[in-house]
Amino acid sequence: MSSELDKPVNTDDVEAPEDSRRLRYVSGDLFSCPGDQALAHCISEDCRMGAGIAVMFKERFKGVEELKEQKKLTGNCAVLKRDGRFVYYLITKKKASQKPTYDSLTHSLEDMKSHCLANGVTRISMPRGVECQRYWNRSSKPQTSPSPSTASPRKPRPQR
Repeated sequence: MSSELDKPVNTDDVEAPEDSRRLRYVSGDLFSCPGDQALAHCISEDCRMGAGIAVMFKERFKGVEELKEQKKLTGNCAVLKRDGRFVYYLITKKKASQKPTYDSLTHSLEDMKSHCLANGVTRISMPRGVECQRYWNRSSKPQTSPSPSTASPRKPRPQR
């Protein structure tokens, strides 16, 4: 049984974007993206990674203890370096059972951005389900009134 995730990503006809902040949605296996791209996804402070794509990150890159030793808190970004690329773990909530907030996502993206700038990372692949691509654009631009393409999304539901 084949799924969209099993298909390799086709990047043969991709040109470098004019605007380095441009987003491009690509269907396929996230882990088959070019080796010069960093990878990113969201996790909780406890580094449980027990569901969804987080399980695949945990199995592929290991390093749970290495992540825990970094003692990152909600709003931070933990980092592993594997096979010459950075793997970013955006800490967006304290426990796996919670929902991330806009602020925690924004802060973790800013932390990742700082690491990217300091280490020359210019391309990042992340699961489309992680809606932080929209926030990345917003946090990369001067804080002026948002254009329709960078307008704030709906506010997250309150935590129970």
